[in-house]
Amino acid sequence: MDILFRTSKLAKLFNDERALRRERGDRQAELIMQRMAELRAAENLEALRFLPRARCHELKGDRRRQLSVDLNHPYRLLFAPDHEPAPELPSGGLDWKQVTRIIILGVEDTHA
Repeated sequence: MDILFRTSKLAKLFNDERALRRERGDRQAELIMQRMAELRAAENLEALRFLPRARCHELKGDRRRQLSVDLNHPYRLLFAPDHEPAPELPSGGLDWKQVTRIIILGVEDTHA
């Protein structure tokens, strides 16, 4: 899957393991690197549905069209499809099989 980043600062952080460990700590940095490797290896978003412990899911409300994967509780890696418009199923909702490009939005506690 093609991956872009919301900001150049975020791209730099996620592509520098040492900086990532310094800013996010060893455990979260490891999980971020693992999730990024999984995202890069996926042909499309549908492949993430079957990854153990990733728990990839669509968000709701004001975060509609965003998705998250679990890191260390309560933090999640947030991203969105980078398609305009986002591919939708005829019945509504995101067509995960058609999402081949994403934009990383950041790491957040979405329940705070």
